[in-house]
Amino acid sequence: QVQLVESGGGLVQAGGSLRLSCTASGRTFSNYVMAWFRQAPGKERESVGTIWSGGITDYADSVKGRFTISRDNAKNTVYLQMNSLKPEDAAVYYCAARLGYSRDYSSAGVYDYWGQGTQVTVSS
Repeated sequence: QVQLVESGGGLVQAGGSLRLSCTASGRTFSNYVMAWFRQAPGKERESVGTIWSGGITDYADSVKGRFTISRDNAKNTVYLQMNSLKPEDAAVYYCAARLGYSRDYSSAGVYDYWGQGTQVTVSS
């Protein structure tokens, strides 16, 4: 069982930056594929990006060049650095964890564990 706890959300002006953190319980964090998703009101949960155990990352086109995912396996923590934020980035952000192979890591349904979410609000 893995528990995920996000932090770092808040209110920021357009063009600003935020860093979200997600800390996991358990001793095998380094084996998990970690991902960030977001969900805006009235919209489906969408993938922001994924980071594999070795540090390889993949991002949604909408955030490429602005968002960076990293992980510190010693601290059981994954980060989402968000720069040049836009009003359309406002959402509840969730981290998720999966152990094992999947054909589609951008699909919310393949993840086994989820955090409670943290609100990001971007003012224009």
